[in-house]
Order: sequence, then structure tokens, then C-alpha cells
Amino acid sequence: MKKEIFIGMFVGLIANGTGLIIAATLLGKGDDFTNVIKAAAEEGFLGKLISLGAILNLIAFFLFLRKKQDYRARGVLLITVFIAVFTFVFKLF
Repeated sequence: MKKEIFIGMFVGLIANGTGLIIAATLLGKGDDFTNVIKAAAEEGFLGKLISLGAILNLIAFFLFLRKKQDYRARGVLLITVFIAVFTFVFKLF
């Protein structure tokens, strides 16, 4: 049970990281990934970029639900909530 939740959390982190890379590539207009991240941090929309990356978590979440792997889906949901709280706190500072 705990192992399944941790697998879901790992998948959620990988999905969010992949989504962040895709969002930065699409919105970065051909710039290097690190330059896009630096520019996003300087201009104050890094939190929004991270939130866009979390869209892939929806796909992982619903795939796990469809396969009846509820504990893995719970892990993805936990990571998604953690990322939402992180971006909220990041936005405050």
C-alpha cells in the first residue's frame, strides 16, 4: 500500500517535471530551458509555469484510476496538492 503511494508520487513528480519542460519549451520560443526558467523567475511567472507543468499529472491520475490503481492515483494527487501549495507559497515571496 505505501509502496503504491510512493510509486504514484514518483510518477507525479516525473509527470510534472516533464510537463514543466514541455511548457518551458513551448512558451520559451526556442530559448534554452535554463534561460526560460531564469526569465520566468525574474518576471514573476515561474509559479504559473510550474502549474502548467502539473497538467500532465491529470493524465497520470486518470490512467491510474482507469487501471483501478487507486493508491498510485492517490500518490499523484498528493504530489499535485504539494505542488499547488508550493506555488502558492512561492507566489507570496
